[in-house]
Amino acid sequence: MTPIQERVRIRSDIAAMEVYSPTTSLEVFAQQLGRPVEQLVKLDANENPYGSSPRARQALADLRTAHIYPDPETRHLRAALSQYVGVPAEYLLAGAGSDELLILLLQLFIEPGDTILNCPPTFGMYSFDAPLFHARVINIPRRADFSLDVDGIERAALESNAKLLILCSPNNPDGSLIPLETVERLLKLPLVVVLDEAYIEFSGTESMARRVPEMPNLIVLRTFSKWAGLAGLRVGYGIFPLEIITHLWKIKQPYSLNEAADAAARASLNDLPVLLANVQKITTERKRLERELAGFPVLTPYPSRSNFVLCQVNGMTAKALRQALAAEGVVVRYYDKADMRNFIRISAGTPQQTDVLLAALRKITGGDNGRA
Repeated sequence: MTPIQERVRIRSDIAAMEVYSPTTSLEVFAQQLGRPVEQLVKLDANENPYGSSPRARQALADLRTAHIYPDPETRHLRAALSQYVGVPAEYLLAGAGSDELLILLLQLFIEPGDTILNCPPTFGMYSFDAPLFHARVINIPRRADFSLDVDGIERAALESNAKLLILCSPNNPDGSLIPLETVERLLKLPLVVVLDEAYIEFSGTESMARRVPEMPNLIVLRTFSKWAGLAGLRVGYGIFPLEIITHLWKIKQPYSLNEAADAAARASLNDLPVLLANVQKITTERKRLERELAGFPVLTPYPSRSNFVLCQVNGMTAKALRQALAAEGVVVRYYDKADMRNFIRISAGTPQQTDVLLAALRKITGGDNGRA
């Protein structure tokens, strides 16, 4: 051990961790690609191409209380969320993105050596966050069609005495929904089911949020990032059984949801017709993407109930296709790891952005997709 290491004693497990690689900003991509921002089409992070609502933007422009600490209990936001979600406000907790709420749950439940169940391929932060709290992660891989291995989950739950099962529905990165009867079956297990519904507004199906008051082991996480276009402000919320939320209030940082985020979220809930119309536009464009992408031999799209489409790449590497699209000014996400070999994920943008994407694909593949 060096003299510096003797003084700066970082946790050995964190020192050995791999770095998580999130997507970067539009400005950074523009710099990397040597293109002006306005010439880029960013379809890699499932962001809302229509942005935040007019009332949310006005609320930010009118903000006069940035010098005052926000309400630590977010009373006004929780009251508005109660109307939107359909559960009493006492079941609701807001935070700096659903990421904060996931971390709070790990803090609340996990003692060193405790187990959580994860079902990859899925959102990477579940397995990323868990080791920070000394949790053991048992992965029950999804099937080739991204459906859950329910029998495998049940075996793992009973054999490991796991405390948490974390599920994403619609699932990121493929957009598949977990059937209601599957969730009902898993709720019979002796653990807490955490259902991440970040993309539920695009799914055409009802949230499980209203079931929480009657299910002592169900937690539902939601966000304003996607449907409301507030990804840059980090506003998430959860619906928790009363026995659980009582303890979450004890450990939550009091001012984690900042005043600007709180104001924009409340204004968004007062601008629902505009935002839900944008959700419908995005859903329509996602369906168009599924149809159009299926015509390219290089791509095999998966059915999605979210605001993105996952595609298997054929005849070339996903990395090469991603780089070729970036050279044309279109940024998408690619995957090339053990559980997801040679995939790209494309967010649904505006019709004009889809046109640019399709033109770039035709140029790269040397043909068209058989559609006008």
